[in-house]
Amino acid sequence: MDLVGCSIDKRWFDPARGHYRHGARTGSVRTVATGVGSEGMSVEITADPADVADADDSDLLATLAAAESVLSGRFGAAVRLADPVRLGGAGRSVVARVRVAATPFALPRTLVVKRYPSAVADRDPFAHEAVSHQLLTALPGEDRLTPELVAQDSGERLVVLEDLGLAPRLAEKLLGSDARVAERGLLSWAHAMGRLHATTAGRDADFDALMRRQGSQCCADPIAVDVHTALAGLSGLLRDVLGVETPTAVREFAERAVRGFTTSRRRAFSPSTSCPDNHLVTSRGVRFLDFEGGCVRDIAFDAACLRVPFPSCWCAYGLPAGMSEAMVAAWRAEVASVWPDLDDDDVFLPRLLESQLLWVWLGTWRGLPGLDSGLPSTHRPVDSPPRATILTARWVRLRADAAALGVAPVAAHADAVVSALVARYGPEVAELPLYPAFR
Repeated sequence: MDLVGCSIDKRWFDPARGHYRHGARTGSVRTVATGVGSEGMSVEITADPADVADADDSDLLATLAAAESVLSGRFGAAVRLADPVRLGGAGRSVVARVRVAATPFALPRTLVVKRYPSAVADRDPFAHEAVSHQLLTALPGEDRLTPELVAQDSGERLVVLEDLGLAPRLAEKLLGSDARVAERGLLSWAHAMGRLHATTAGRDADFDALMRRQGSQCCADPIAVDVHTALAGLSGLLRDVLGVETPTAVREFAERAVRGFTTSRRRAFSPSTSCPDNHLVTSRGVRFLDFEGGCVRDIAFDAACLRVPFPSCWCAYGLPAGMSEAMVAAWRAEVASVWPDLDDDDVFLPRLLESQLLWVWLGTWRGLPGLDSGLPSTHRPVDSPPRATILTARWVRLRADAAALGVAPVAAHADAVVSALVARYGPEVAELPLYPAFR
């Protein structure tokens, strides 16, 4: 999902079709009072009867109508929206920026609307998104690191959010050409993650109560099921695909890691998945987007994302030496006031390694079966490294960190996996290029 701005050329918006068009405008022109900002009046194009919505934009128009209905019900008077601009979406969800064309209230000039399809199986991303925003919007403004929730409706499966505007994404910083800007973006992400954890510490009961009110039975971290599945099946997968056996000592280490993941008392809100496309770099620091898996869970699992950058997606490049360590230090500085024991390396580093191993196992479980097919990824730049290279780099880092901490069985097992990947895909698989900003 992408809640950030799109480039718009000098086309004109046709409200009947729900998208921008080229050529001469048709239809009559009328003005309406917006009551928003300093503009006072806006010009709206009324389409001719012959102009009907394109079939492929019917979902966008339906989302616009649903958002108008939800906002009008929320505020008790008619609210009219216009000029929807599609911002993407995950799966079949619709995400759009809309202009507030008419309202008797002091609403922002633009809003972001996200509407979900019906729930599938036992996971309901809408419930996680809506509840996450409810929880986070209740925080004081100075502590909020996410868009404010303006309205939500379970029947329409829709949330209306504050529009954070055209701030660049962290991905743009990393794929750019300025190393200092990219470094500041990564450190801002780490600080923001730590502040998010510190300000939502111990909110399990609140989150679960909101989920029950939402009518959802899926209160747990959606990744937790996958972690248990990876624990049960990865040993066999590594043996069948790479010919690598998993020693008993390594399986026991992974089992302890999963127990710590599920029983930890160091818990706070997590976006659950992390991708540089879903972090806006604003003048006030990084702001988080996309909570389709939002939950309350062990904070060390999120901290490990700083060692395995963006482990839930396949858009990763390498980072300069010492960058991950600097990000982990920035995160620890933010959470130390709530969990002072994490200042102790003897407490923190073993738990960080366990969480790192879980991410690597989970990524391998998900990615290894498709390495040979070269399956595309929704968030991968065209020239991003092959998945085999990204996966190998994660095992290389696990090998180094396990060796540094003296966990020899894990280091040796990681070395065996790296050797098998290199033997299968060639020596170039061990060379993960840096993000373009750091080259």
